[in-house]
Amino acid sequence: MNYKISTMLLCASAAIAAEQGWYPHEGSLMKYSVNIRFTEEPEDTLPAGWKFGRVSATAVDSQGNVYVVQRGKHADPLLVFSPNGKYLRSWGKEIFVTPHGLRIDRNDNVFVTDIGAHQVMKFTKDGELLLKLGTKGVPGTDDKTFNRPTDIGFASNGDFYVTDGYGYSRVVRFSAAGKYLTSWGKPGRGPGEFQVPHSIVVDSKGQLYISDRENNRIQIFDGNGNFIRQWTHLGATQGMVMRPGDDLWILTHRDNIENLTYDTLAGRIMHIDIKTGKILGAMESPGHWIAAGPNHDFFVASLTGNVFHWYPRWLEHGIGSLDPPRPPDPNR
Repeated sequence: MNYKISTMLLCASAAIAAEQGWYPHEGSLMKYSVNIRFTEEPEDTLPAGWKFGRVSATAVDSQGNVYVVQRGKHADPLLVFSPNGKYLRSWGKEIFVTPHGLRIDRNDNVFVTDIGAHQVMKFTKDGELLLKLGTKGVPGTDDKTFNRPTDIGFASNGDFYVTDGYGYSRVVRFSAAGKYLTSWGKPGRGPGEFQVPHSIVVDSKGQLYISDRENNRIQIFDGNGNFIRQWTHLGATQGMVMRPGDDLWILTHRDNIENLTYDTLAGRIMHIDIKTGKILGAMESPGHWIAAGPNHDFFVASLTGNVFHWYPRWLEHGIGSLDPPRPPDPNR
């Protein structure tokens, strides 16, 4: 080969290698838009002087009302908003230490995990305490204690599962009345072992999907804790939500180091086929927790002190008089 041509090819190859392109969205780019300050824009509906601290979790009840758990000192820990972001009510000032997870069951009961108190609490939608599990301020791994519990998943018969948690590595099953039934798991990397079981959802067959976050995987079990399979291609999953019809959505990060270094920034929302684990679509979103609304919309809790409201919408025009070319949309 001619020396001059060879040199030109080498230079061109080096230039191509240096110009790293955008990595495509897994599955496809989902057609969503976002309000990055739900409840505060376009109108701030919080009581005067109130503002969010770190927002840990969100949940949506049967009426579409949005529940938010936050850790700041300038508002109640648990706040409730209408679907369009209007402040409705709040509670929890003297109850919680460090609230973490938030779920609402089919009867609109509100469950909160508190990693500071080592407790799980159940409320009515108006804030009346119905059930308290765990011993406040006492970490443990027996049938009466937790060690920084993270999340709750509901079985069809009313039983519920608690992922426990930051301080230990197990899953605890309770009856609908709150009676301890069984538990399984220990620290480790093998099947049925965990390093921060962070989030849990249950499908229509009673199978449990558990985010084993620091092991960069999701483990799947039957209702009795028997290991079925695992997914290791989805990164360090923060939050999960199962919409009707076994429609699984997750909030995840590339790996646990990226998650911890960026403090839940730089993540992605992914739509997952639960039969295969295939990624059906993805879009960028930071966040710690994800909840589904009634209109294919989602509410993401961000430790930056925001609630992100994602809703189906795709811009048809750019900004500016020239309407510059838009990014390619693989769905078109």
